Amino acid sequence: MQIFNHIAEIKTYLRKEQKNGKIIGFVPTMGYLHEGHLSLIRRAANENDMAVVSIFVNPTQFGPAEDFERYPRDLQRDVNLAQQAGANVIFAPDVAEMYPQGYKTYVEVQEITNTLCGASRPGHFRGVTTIVTKLFNIVRPDRAYFGQKDAQQAIVIQQMTKDLDMDVEIMVCPIVREKDGLAMSSRNVYLNPQEREQAVVLSESLALAKKLIIQGERDAFKIKAAIVDKITQKPLAKIDYVSIVDAQTLKDIHHITNRVLIALAVKFGATRLIDNIIVEV
Repeated sequence: MQIFNHIAEIKTYLRKEQKNGKIIGFVPTMGYLHEGHLSLIRRAANENDMAVVSIFVNPTQFGPAEDFERYPRDLQRDVNLAQQAGANVIFAPDVAEMYPQGYKTYVEVQEITNTLCGASRPGHFRGVTTIVTKLFNIVRPDRAYFGQKDAQQAIVIQQMTKDLDMDVEIMVCPIVREKDGLAMSSRNVYLNPQEREQAVVLSESLALAKKLIIQGERDAFKIKAAIVDKITQKPLAKIDYVSIVDAQTLKDIHHITNRVLIALAVKFGATRLIDNIIVEV
């Protein structure tokens, strides 16, 4: 496995491989890999000639009061896990490499970034789309793999690649969960035992919403109320948002038809967790 820290070096290496006809699958990550990331790496390795993984905690997608400094980092652990999952190349630059002095350019997708996590975290998606564009330009992957847990992110990146005519296929892969249902996240390590126990309510509330829809409920307000009621039974849970939106446009809906995204963000202590489910009727 090859490990690169500098843009020029990985570009030289990958262009040679691409000239030789290699098809590249790419998994961008912020490191501290868990089974969700590893499932993406394994799929990239299985579906392409080469699997490239980036490990970079991107400062531009964190707000001033967010957890950039304390975000978990363990590069050697990540390298070992990525290699075991089938990665051929790791790109692990530092901040100065990706945002050198004098950096002034950003990429922004409008409208669909103003809701859900975009409403709670102003500027977050501008940071995401900027770094993903840079990484796509560096790696030039044929396919890029993202998790459904970050549903809004995946939709925003699909819109960006379509609008900017990028030659990359966006592959959105299922959420990977712990045995008790909690969606895997690098931030789960922040949770104390009591918070971790109560955080299971996120997946339980989404399962309740799906059950209500299957049973025939179509009033989005009533379903949201049921979710909120279940979550607020946990004393450590503080709801950021619970939303039911069109799964493509991310616009709020009142009556459930076709394909909907039910998404939520909830804080346990200082830790903000997200989860979602897509339901088709």
